[in-house]
Amino acid sequence: MKKKNRASVEDILLQPKQDRRMLSYVPDKQQVRSNVDRRGGKTLENFEGKTDDYIRSIQYGIRYRVSYRVKVTVRGKNGKEQFTCQGIDISTTGILLQMENREQQQKMQEADRIYLDFEIIPGSMPEGYEMRVKQYAALVRTIKTQEGALLCGMEFRKTLAEYAARRKDGYMLTVASLLIFFISVFIMLMRAESVIYFKFNKWLYLYSIIAAVFLLSRYLFGAFYRPVPLDKDYTPGVTIVIPCFNEEEWIQRTILSCVNQDYPIDQLEVIVVDDHSDDRSVEKIREMIERLKTEDEHYEIAKRVSYIVQPVNRGKRDALCEGVKAAQHELVVFVDSDSFLDPFAIRHLVQPFKDPKMGGVAGRTDVANTYTNALTKMQSVRYYIAFRVMKAAEAYFDGVTCLSGPLSCYRREIIMDNMDHWRNQRFLGQKATFGDDRAMTNFVLRHHRTSYQDTAICSTIVPNRHKVFLKQQMRWKRSWLRESIMAGKFMWRKEPFMAVFFYIGLIVPVAAPVVVLYNLVYVPITQRIFPTTFLVGLLLMSLIMSVVQLLLRRSTTWIYGMFFCIYYEAVLLWQMPVAWLTFWKSTWGTRMTPEDLKAQEKQEKKKAERKKKKTGGGKNEQAKAQGPDTA
Repeated sequence: MKKKNRASVEDILLQPKQDRRMLSYVPDKQQVRSNVDRRGGKTLENFEGKTDDYIRSIQYGIRYRVSYRVKVTVRGKNGKEQFTCQGIDISTTGILLQMENREQQQKMQEADRIYLDFEIIPGSMPEGYEMRVKQYAALVRTIKTQEGALLCGMEFRKTLAEYAARRKDGYMLTVASLLIFFISVFIMLMRAESVIYFKFNKWLYLYSIIAAVFLLSRYLFGAFYRPVPLDKDYTPGVTIVIPCFNEEEWIQRTILSCVNQDYPIDQLEVIVVDDHSDDRSVEKIREMIERLKTEDEHYEIAKRVSYIVQPVNRGKRDALCEGVKAAQHELVVFVDSDSFLDPFAIRHLVQPFKDPKMGGVAGRTDVANTYTNALTKMQSVRYYIAFRVMKAAEAYFDGVTCLSGPLSCYRREIIMDNMDHWRNQRFLGQKATFGDDRAMTNFVLRHHRTSYQDTAICSTIVPNRHKVFLKQQMRWKRSWLRESIMAGKFMWRKEPFMAVFFYIGLIVPVAAPVVVLYNLVYVPITQRIFPTTFLVGLLLMSLIMSVVQLLLRRSTTWIYGMFFCIYYEAVLLWQMPVAWLTFWKSTWGTRMTPEDLKAQEKQEKKKAERKKKKTGGGKNEQAKAQGPDTA
């Protein structure tokens, strides 16, 4: 599906086929309506209480609207015949074909064997399914629509997950595993060689060893990580708070995904807080809530879905605080207004809170618009590695340093205890208007544990233009610097491994621009040596990121991990020195917050003054040229 955003760049998103009911996953406590999967009547009891298998079967049954040309080979009494038709929706278990005429449909009905040949286009199904499919299928039903279209429902002999595992995933797994092993060994050998050169520049080579150990350790501990198993009977009260500002395009989809959760309705409420948007966001919020109310009275929408409109624009933190104050439950989930939850996200997200010392948990954030362009594909790989590897490694020590905005959960009492400080946080005299997720994470980390739940999944819209992306990255770097300095005051009290790696993780990126300049500029000029070793090291570190993506996700986007690393070294790395000098700034850059408006007014005032001086100076010069009489 393609949607135009404000930047007039088309975003490509998955297009799941909608259920006839808006709230198909929500349990009806009156049991008048059932959320049982109608395709086969699958229930949890069918899986003997194995909740994960049940959820996986539901996810496999999701159908996606597509447009594939499908080559069909039928064998029957009349021998072998071939023709092409259109695939219009697909799941991992089957595909719906639209015949061109009645003759084709009749051939399908009479066939003894049916063989399908088609290509799964990237972006039409979840990542990892893009491939060429050639396999047998069985006709399960024929349909003639009111419009006269002739349809054939087909069931694959092997599910696409099984087909992929046999045809490509095994090969990818073997290749990726071998590559990771050899790359890791080669990097360690290169770093061991650095000891020889200590006498030339001990600090530089010490940095290279520390950086390599730090990065490789992230992958190692990330491999040991396991999410907390799902206990279907553990369903604490949850309030979802959605802060919104000028998000008319996505807010309805966000609200629907938060309400349509497989979670007890008396244990889940949703509060949308609009921060005085100047577009149609409030209208869209009202419209969606009214639609949900009329969908079915058994889901108690009026009691548990509400919205608040701020009288003036006060910023994201104020919007979140208003939602938390209105929350009725013990756990509070923050969801960004352009992020969409998986139907089982909340059920998974709360599981770590069975530990009474757990203060906050982050879910996994995938990129919703991965296949829009090269920039979004790079971000997709980066997001996956950042969550599945980097946050997972931190979660191994119960010390995740950023519970990210798209999907995070906190104990309400912790937020209430720190609300005034969080809302009014200042740094070097400037009010902190962004980095709310890192700031709240710091409050939690002081006295509690934080974790990451990989099975709690949401997807988010990422920037598809470089200008917007770079502004976002600059904002993130500033908040990272500010909050890392704050966290540095207490992280030494945490688990020793966690503390050591936190401080190393602070030093490595801050020093990186200096190290790169030294290796790529200073050494070649002064020593007349081409930096082969340094470049090979960068190539290997970027390659390991891509190969891990290939290993874990089996996606064709894996190569964009290397592209992202090159992009980082060439462009993003050099934002760090700018962030050093401007990390107290409070403007967002990507949206007009009050601080951005103040900055814009100040800039326009300066321009006006310069123009006035220039105009005034021109008039004075003209007066002097005309002489004293005319002047």
